Amino acid sequence: MTLRQAENPVAKLKVMCARSMHVAVGALGKAFAASAGHEIAFDFGTVGALQAKLDQGETADVVILSGPAIGKLKQAGALVPGSRRNMAKTFIALCIREGAPRPDFSSAEAFRRLLEGAKAIATSDPAVGGSAGVHLAKTFEQTGLAAMMEGKSLPQQSGVEVAKRVVEGKAEFGLTLSGEVASVEGAVIAGPLPAPFGQDTIYVAAVMASSEAKDTAQDFVSALMKPGTDTAWSRAGFERPR
Repeated sequence: MTLRQAENPVAKLKVMCARSMHVAVGALGKAFAASAGHEIAFDFGTVGALQAKLDQGETADVVILSGPAIGKLKQAGALVPGSRRNMAKTFIALCIREGAPRPDFSSAEAFRRLLEGAKAIATSDPAVGGSAGVHLAKTFEQTGLAAMMEGKSLPQQSGVEVAKRVVEGKAEFGLTLSGEVASVEGAVIAGPLPAPFGQDTIYVAAVMASSEAKDTAQDFVSALMKPGTDTAWSRAGFERPR
């Protein structure tokens, strides 16, 4: 037992985390818990859904959310000062079925043509509050494509479901966060969407000021970023921000 472990007895942590990160954070978090004997309860959800819980007074030891959501918590004084760490970066990806030819969507014009020629496109439902669905709905409205997409979109409750509809052949391709595509067998990330349709999202981890196990919570955050974890993140469809 290290001095650090002796100073921090077994703890029960609650981690509220963006759902797109469930594969990497779940695996790395469980490894951390097993190595130190801690217990971790994960609450994975869309950033919008988790933000609503926090607004209603729910709390956690660690939060891993989008930068703006973490910024809101910081402004409210809900975070331990200096505990914020940039965790991982994801992007809105075009998802295709394994073995399918990769379409051309290298420019905004090519992506528009791809949308126009498709019959069924799986998308993240913006009503659920996921960042990809919200951003795309707004961008389709701004670019005059909303009416066309209304007849083609197959809105899904999560990015995982988006990828599953593509694998099942119910949609020609899907549009959702890369981290969610990577968790579905048979789904392939064809690449990031071009501007203005694409959007990178950097997720940030922080310890909440209300935590009764702040040191252990900070150790948990550090464990997600320690050397040797890059492979777990890349396999889950994420990049480590510089």
